[in-house]
Amino acid sequence: MRILVLSWEYPPRSVGGLAQHVYDLYNAMSKQGHDIHIITVGSSDTPEYENVHGVNVYRVIPYQVSSPDFVTWAMQLNVAMLEKSLTLIREKRKNFDVIHAHDWLVAYAARALKHSLEIPLIATIHATEHGRNNGLHNQMQRHISDVEWWLCYESWRVIVCSHYMHEELRRVFQVPEDKLTIVPNGVNPEYFEVKKDNTILRGNYAAPGEKIVFYVGRLVQEKGVQVLLEAAPKILHYHPNTKFVIAGKGPHMIPLRRQARRMGIEARVYFTGYVDDSTRNNLYKFADVAVFPSLYEPFGIVALEAMAARTPVVVSDTGGLSEIIKHGINGLKAYVGNPNSIADNVLHMLMNPESARRMEQRAYKDVIEKYNWNKIAGKTVELYGDVLSAHGRVSNLYSGHVKNFGVLSRLLEQIH
Repeated sequence: MRILVLSWEYPPRSVGGLAQHVYDLYNAMSKQGHDIHIITVGSSDTPEYENVHGVNVYRVIPYQVSSPDFVTWAMQLNVAMLEKSLTLIREKRKNFDVIHAHDWLVAYAARALKHSLEIPLIATIHATEHGRNNGLHNQMQRHISDVEWWLCYESWRVIVCSHYMHEELRRVFQVPEDKLTIVPNGVNPEYFEVKKDNTILRGNYAAPGEKIVFYVGRLVQEKGVQVLLEAAPKILHYHPNTKFVIAGKGPHMIPLRRQARRMGIEARVYFTGYVDDSTRNNLYKFADVAVFPSLYEPFGIVALEAMAARTPVVVSDTGGLSEIIKHGINGLKAYVGNPNSIADNVLHMLMNPESARRMEQRAYKDVIEKYNWNKIAGKTVELYGDVLSAHGRVSNLYSGHVKNFGVLSRLLEQIH
C-alpha cells in the first residue's frame, strides 16, 4: 500500500507527542512492507529528503512571506506541502492509495489532494483546540476549531487515540459514530534504556538520601505542574527528604518558578529546562515516582514512557491517562486539579516501595502487550483497507450511474 502522510511535526522537530507518534507508527508500517511518504516541516539544518528506516521523508519550508500569526504560517506551510505532493506524483508517475493527515495544521493540503487526486483521506486528531483551552475564548481559537471540524468532515475516517477523545469529537464536532476509530498510541521500550557508557550522575539532581519525584513534559497550564507544586508541602511534611525534578520547557516556566519561590519550596524543586533523551532516561531511572498531573490529556504518552522506563507512575484521573492507568494495578490515579490527592498518591509510592515495584512491573507488562507499535500499525493498515474497499464500492457505483446516464442520454437523443 502506498501512503501519503502529512504532519507538521517529525523528528528532529518535536513540539508535543505528535512527532514521535508519526515516527514510530510509520517505521512499523514500513517494516510491514508498505510504501510510506511523509511530508513535514523543514529547516536550514535538516535534509530536504532522507530515508528513515525505509520511510521516505520530505521536508518543506513554508513560504518565506511575513506571517502575522501562527494560522497564516500554517497556510503557507500547506501550500508548500501541496506543491511537494504534486511534484512527487509527477516524478514517480504513480498515485497514492490513501492520504493520512495528522491534526488541523495540514488540513488545507490534505483536502485539496483528496479532491484533486480522488483518493480517500484519513485524519488523526491528536487533541482539539476546545479541549486544550477548556473552551473557545477568542477568534483564533474558534477558527482553529472550525478547521478541526472541517478536517473531520472531509475525512473518510477519523482516528482518535482514546475513548476520551472519541467522546470529545462526538460532543464538540458531532462526528458520526461510524466515522470514528480508536487506535491507541504506542511506545518503544528500547528508547528508554540507559546506555552502559552513561556519565550522568544522580548526585547532579538530588542528595544521596533524597527521593526523587519526577515530571517531564511541556510547561503549559493544562499539564498541571502547578498542582504538583501545591502538593509539595504535604509531601515534604510526611517525607522531608524529597526532591522535585521538573524537566521541560514552555511558557509556564516563569510562573512555576515564581510559585515555588512564593511557597517557600524553591530549594526543593529543580527546574532542569530542556533535557535530551539520555538525560531523560537517567532521570526516569533515578526517580522513585513519575507524576503527570494533567488537567487535560487526550492520551498521555508520557505515562507510557514512564511505564516503559520502569518508573512507578501517578497521574490525574482524566482523559487518556484514566484509560492507561488502572488504579492500584499498574499505577495510581489522583483527582484532577486536587493537590491533596496528588500528595496522597505520591506519598504511597514513596513510603511503600514494594507496592510501587509491583505496579511498575505490571505497567511494563502492559506496555509490551497492549501498546506495541507493530500491533498499532497493523490496526491502522486494516483501517486503510476498509476505507479503500468502501471507496472502491462507491467508485464502481458512481461509474455505473454515469454509464447508465450516458446510455439514457443517447436514447433520448435518438427519440428527439
